[in-house]
Parts: sequence; C-alpha cells; structure tokens
Amino acid sequence: MLRPGLLVDLDSIPADAVMVDTRLALTDPSGRDRYEAGHIPGAVYLDVDDDLATPPGVGGRHPLPDPEQFVAAIRRAGISRASRVVAYDDGPGTAAARLWWLLRHYGHDDVVVLDGGLAAWAKAGRPVSTEPVHREPCDWVGTPGWLPVVDAGQAAALPAHGLLIDVRAPERFRGEHEPIDPVAGHLPGAVNAPLTGNTDDVGRFLPDDELRRRFESLGVRVGMPVAAYCGSGVTATQTLLALRLAGFDDAALYAGSWSGWITDPSRPVVTGD
Repeated sequence: MLRPGLLVDLDSIPADAVMVDTRLALTDPSGRDRYEAGHIPGAVYLDVDDDLATPPGVGGRHPLPDPEQFVAAIRRAGISRASRVVAYDDGPGTAAARLWWLLRHYGHDDVVVLDGGLAAWAKAGRPVSTEPVHREPCDWVGTPGWLPVVDAGQAAALPAHGLLIDVRAPERFRGEHEPIDPVAGHLPGAVNAPLTGNTDDVGRFLPDDELRRRFESLGVRVGMPVAAYCGSGVTATQTLLALRLAGFDDAALYAGSWSGWITDPSRPVVTGD
C-alpha cells in the first residue's frame, strides 16, 4: 500500500526509489555502525547527527541543519529533484520521519517513510547487505520554509489557543525520570501523547482512523493550531507524520523541543501531569 507523501509498505516500494537508511543510536553501536552491519540492499546512509542536524547548542540537542549542510548531504546521497525517496530506520519511523519532514520542509514532496522499517523488512525474510553504497552526487537544490515551525515563544503561547503535544514517555513528561537532559519536566500547558502510541509492536503505523481517534481524544481538531515537541526535535516528526495520516496536515514542529527550552533557565518548567 502506498500513501503518497507519507508511507509505503514492503510491497509498494517504487523500483526507482532512492532508499535512505537514517538509523540513530544514542549508545554504541552507532547508527552508521548498524548500517554497515546490515542494511537494505542499495540503501545509502544519512546520519541524523552529522547530516540532519547541527551541533547541540541553544537550539537543543538536534537543531535543524544549516541549509548548506542539508543540501550538501542530500546531494551526496545521490538524490535529485526527480528522485522518489524512501526513508527508513529500525522500525517506528522516529528517525526516518526526520528526513521525511526535512525534505518536505525544503519543498521535496516525493518522499515517504517505509512502514515498519528494517524490522518489518527482516521479519519478512528479505535480505540485508553489508556492501557499501555510493551513489553519484546530484544537483538537488532546496530552501526551507515549506512546513510550519514554531520557536520557544510561540510554543509557550500555543496552549492558550491550540494544542502543544509532548511525545516523550510519560515518566519523562512528568519529570519522574530524565535519562538524557539535565532538567526534567515539560512545557506549561503541554499534553502528553507518547509517540509509541502511534505504531504497533512491529513499528508499523496504526490505521488512519485509529490515529484520528487518538488525536481527537486529545482535543485535536481540523483548523486548530497544533505543534509537537520531543527531547531534541527528531522523534517529534514521527508524530507529525502520524497527524498527517490522521488527516491533520498543518501541525508544526517545535524544533528546539525540550532540550532547547531548558537552555534558558528563565523559562518555566512543569512536573507531574
């Protein structure tokens, strides 16, 4: 099944697609090491840290990449403006959606996420390869601004007239356990909708109508201002993809997310539900 601009399943991958492995790992082995140990045949690798983000700073742990950096990475991957791109990760789309979101943010709409990622590929008994893949560089061009982004001030103001979704695990949202960032808690007025609720136990996205019911139960409505954030701005894009699958196309990314919010100690922090 092919959902244009959103998802593709194993049996609907376009024959001419550029496959891109985006696996991200917070611990060893790294995403690149995992790619080299076995990837979908023909897939190139783009690194979230090196290619899809700039170094950590006031913008959080994974600030959006500089345009020149991102354009150069896409060119190195052998992607042209005519390319059909399929992004994948270990399964639930938490890293692949970052590439999906960025390409669309730069005006390249012919990009989808492989539903279930490498986990679904392996479960189906399909082969993996350890052969390095080098594509001829292309002349891809693009400028950002095609998808909505909110900054810290806009994220802080959003709950008064819309919905701000925190996609992290409940214990991180409540501030009970924070394994990564130096401050625990969440933005005032945010609601918690853990991203794990968007997929099944294999990492495939739930049916569109189930996703719609999930977001409507939070209060999401068509035309309502909505933004999502996570720890560093990467995994929140998976929820933005899920929102689109559910029919809510205009949700924004708070790119700085929690790690960017807490770089300013004057910003309020909330714990508990």
